[in-house]
Amino acid sequence: MRVPVAVAPGRQGAEVTDAIRIGRNIVGEGHPVYVIGEIGLNHNGSVDIAKQLMDVAKEAGCQAVKFQKRTPEIATPEHMKSTPRETPWGTMTYLEYRYKVEFEQEEYAEIARYADELSLEWFASPWDEPSVDFLEAMDTFAYKIASASVTDLGMLRKIAATGKPVILSTGMSTLEQIDKAVETLGKDNLVILHATSTYPLPPEEANLRVIHTLQERYDVPVGYSGHEPGLQISLAAVALGAVAVERHITLDRTMWGSDHAASLEPQGLRHLVRDIRIIETALGDGVKKVFPGELAPLSKLRRVDA
Repeated sequence: MRVPVAVAPGRQGAEVTDAIRIGRNIVGEGHPVYVIGEIGLNHNGSVDIAKQLMDVAKEAGCQAVKFQKRTPEIATPEHMKSTPRETPWGTMTYLEYRYKVEFEQEEYAEIARYADELSLEWFASPWDEPSVDFLEAMDTFAYKIASASVTDLGMLRKIAATGKPVILSTGMSTLEQIDKAVETLGKDNLVILHATSTYPLPPEEANLRVIHTLQERYDVPVGYSGHEPGLQISLAAVALGAVAVERHITLDRTMWGSDHAASLEPQGLRHLVRDIRIIETALGDGVKKVFPGELAPLSKLRRVDA
């Protein structure tokens, strides 16, 4: 559901923009930045690790955590299925590994229960159409579309038919491809995330000014999904107007798995959320004024009155 939100005077663009409600939170201009801890597959197939990561996200001040849901037989590229993979459980095919780390109904029921206990929102990125059906059966209240799925219009149509909020990442995509995705999904329940799908992300590929491009082109809330090793680029995205920030999180970057090295550890996540809250306070309302703290220096330092 789109929610009308007043924009501070002097801000670029129209006087009124839109926000959407995701669970307990409103995401958009004038509201706290929606911070998503991307657990993805960093749980390594363990519900216990997943719950520890949910604790980390909650303690840092994130509003949500995100997982990934696949039907391995469908979502695994054909040429990768029989490729050998070294894992903590021994050598297995890539398809076997995908099944090994995939959560099913029992695990997601436990995740949903624990998220409710923490007052933490959770959702997932489906990577195929049966995974949308799975998440609907789990009564998820939102969907995240991974950058890899921007062009999967069949799955996007299926997600749009649920009527639930959608967060769309845009890495590896042209504006024309994003146009088709947005046309398929509609704008009423949509947040778009600027992203560059390089792991880890070098600063020269961050291209943060695309945040403004997406805001102007689609007139929906726009955030940022980051894969950089530090905090600076994500914080700059907030300063540029990102209303949501998603970052991969891990207990330890040295853990086994493909995404841990590009993830934030608990201390880094705490610092990220802390600094986001400082920045959103510091941005102000865009109205030039004399603040109370300036009155004493004004009386001491200004020699000529206007």
